[in-house]
Amino acid sequence: MARIVDELVGLGHEVHVVTSLPWYRDHAIEEGWDGRRVRREVTRWGSITRVDPFPGGDRSNLVRRAAGFVGFSALATAVALGAGGRRRRVDAVIAMSPPLTLGAAGRLVAAWRRAPLIFNVQDVFPDAAIETGAISSRWVIALARALERATYRASDVVTVLSDDLAENVRAKMPPARLHRVRVIPNFVDTEAIRPLDRSTAYRRELGLGDGPVVLYAGNVGFSQSLDLVLAAAARLDEVTFLVNGDGAARSALEEAARGLANVVFRGYIEPDRLAELLATGDVHVVPLRRGLGSVSVPSKTYSIMAAARPVVAAIDPGTEVPRMLAESGGGVAVGPDDAERFVDALRSVLDDPAEAARMGERGRRWVVDNASPAAVGAAYAEAIERLRAAPGGGGRPRKSRTQR
Repeated sequence: MARIVDELVGLGHEVHVVTSLPWYRDHAIEEGWDGRRVRREVTRWGSITRVDPFPGGDRSNLVRRAAGFVGFSALATAVALGAGGRRRRVDAVIAMSPPLTLGAAGRLVAAWRRAPLIFNVQDVFPDAAIETGAISSRWVIALARALERATYRASDVVTVLSDDLAENVRAKMPPARLHRVRVIPNFVDTEAIRPLDRSTAYRRELGLGDGPVVLYAGNVGFSQSLDLVLAAAARLDEVTFLVNGDGAARSALEEAARGLANVVFRGYIEPDRLAELLATGDVHVVPLRRGLGSVSVPSKTYSIMAAARPVVAAIDPGTEVPRMLAESGGGVAVGPDDAERFVDALRSVLDDPAEAARMGERGRRWVVDNASPAAVGAAYAEAIERLRAAPGGGGRPRKSRTQR
């Protein structure tokens, strides 16, 4: 989202951002940012207001996390009502999901600002949480589904990452509002993430040696079928498997990996070392549990391809990532939760380094041509301009808005 702001600013927009204090890496507000619930910074293009995300300490406590989402959404709403000037009219309000509660927050801010609402859906909730078993209470599911449908219907535009997500969202909207759903894919900064030599400083820091490394980088949560990684590690003992990230499922995964000497766990790396991290892996894996391919698009796939590394994905067939890999030639996709096929696919890529390198090159070319920040920024700018031009749409001054 930071890069989308950059692109909009480059197109002449004034932008006011309301977001959280930095907290995601360790599920706690980072050192140097604590002590105040709200911090505001005036920029040359608008402002950034960071508020307490109420993170809590236990990532697996879903009730506590839900309470944190509600608290953050309420505080962000209060702050956004005054961002950029008291009740100053803007051209559009953009709200992101998850958490789903930010849709209602965005609607309130949009009403106060007399502006249309663009609701950006990164993962379809509660569908993803239901599929993983993260929520099972019937009344919680019913409440979440009611909030989801109400938010879609109250939005002037709903942006999603893929055709699969678009179909899911349209199925929950009245026929007269289906045109409000628009596909704007995620993107990758191909200047910041470039192909690097596999002999990285990070590889040396971890003592991984010169042998093949299979890398999973990202959230270690319940949506990812990381048991497939352990199954592969048990059968490919000459290969090092690096799980680089944190999340609610990490402690259980580490426990399950006891006895597998070729599995290494590390936490999130500094953002400016992302290209180095991606280069450390010879092959990257993107496993997603059955049923989630149509409600979530793992954006890490774009970054892997930008780093010119081959992808082995285990995701529902016919969904966005398998289509992307087939179109680009940047990797192999098998069905979800099938250890045999996953291990076979991984072995075939590892056994042919020359073809793996060609996969990486093809993936890199594809993201350069199809997933640029400029294209995505322009798509959001066009959506804003259409809303401005519509009867009763955005107001003046021209090209100003609050983004959340």
